[in-house]
Amino acid sequence: MYRLELDSKPVTLVDQIEDKLLNYFKANDLGVGSVIPNEIELAGALGVGRSALREALSRLKMMGLIETRTRRGMILKEPTLLGAMKRVIDPRILSENTLFDLLDFRVALEVGISSDIFYYITSEEIDELDKIVRMGEVFSNNEYPLISEYMFHSKLYEITRNRTIAEFQEIIHPVLTFIKDKFKVAFEPINIELERQGKLVSHSDLLELIKAGDEQGYKQAIEQHFMVYKTFLRNRK
Repeated sequence: MYRLELDSKPVTLVDQIEDKLLNYFKANDLGVGSVIPNEIELAGALGVGRSALREALSRLKMMGLIETRTRRGMILKEPTLLGAMKRVIDPRILSENTLFDLLDFRVALEVGISSDIFYYITSEEIDELDKIVRMGEVFSNNEYPLISEYMFHSKLYEITRNRTIAEFQEIIHPVLTFIKDKFKVAFEPINIELERQGKLVSHSDLLELIKAGDEQGYKQAIEQHFMVYKTFLRNRK
């Protein structure tokens, strides 16, 4: 396939056609919900071959920018920011370094949204968290059933009113589940030591701080809640 060197990075013909397509959509005022011309018309308008065009269109479909609808053809969509990531992140094929980076990012993100949780949370959402905590049995060493873990932290993400943050939980959950299972033997002694020191922070502890409106106490507690992961990551590095 023809390759063009641009800023020392190889740019394929399909890359160029993808860029042409995006410029074409903008130049023709095609927005979300607009019907896109068929392949023959697009190939003629852009002056490109249909096979390379088809590959460029497939990329945009994978990104969630285009969808095909019965009797309407191709339609422009507004993709979710993490849509493409959701399709390609599979913990079974990621390197350990990438898994650890994602885990570290998840911890940093959840600590970082603390202020938004206290700013936006409603009494109804506190009640929902209360129900989630009460139905979640805590195993030894501060371990929770996967559904309880998912529901509690998903609710925290949802409270931020940020759709991208909430969507990230859908991506990170299978990664976190995979990591916890694969490195269970490494996590256990860390949790045992934290428990011995009285430093384990449960979902119930976090909820009590939310109910009390203690934002600073919550920030410290959520960091401690994830200390098992931080200790694990520091040890690996």
